[in-house]
Amino acid sequence: MTLDRTGDLGEQRQHVHAYIDRLPGDQLTVVCGLLEAMLSPLDRKLALAPIDDEPVTPEDKAAIQAGVASLERGGGAPMEEVLADFGLTMDDFREMARTPGPEDPA
Repeated sequence: MTLDRTGDLGEQRQHVHAYIDRLPGDQLTVVCGLLEAMLSPLDRKLALAPIDDEPVTPEDKAAIQAGVASLERGGGAPMEEVLADFGLTMDDFREMARTPGPEDPA
């Protein structure tokens, strides 16, 4: 099996999965470390995040539709309102922007 680097991305992913499935444990550990090094911190967290399998309720659907309609009208939520949902203020947000995160280089 040869990996076609010019073909369909989905097909390439299938080839890579087939290779990974055949690796012994020690080599799989090395490949896992390589893949982790290649991904951004956010992508690593997203890759390991649990799948949200909760059903969408009628209330959820209504809220989603209201949000989409608002955006189509050029609306949105004010930043202060979004931050307040997390117990934050604009001053908190500005301070966070000035302070490097744990994975950011200082």
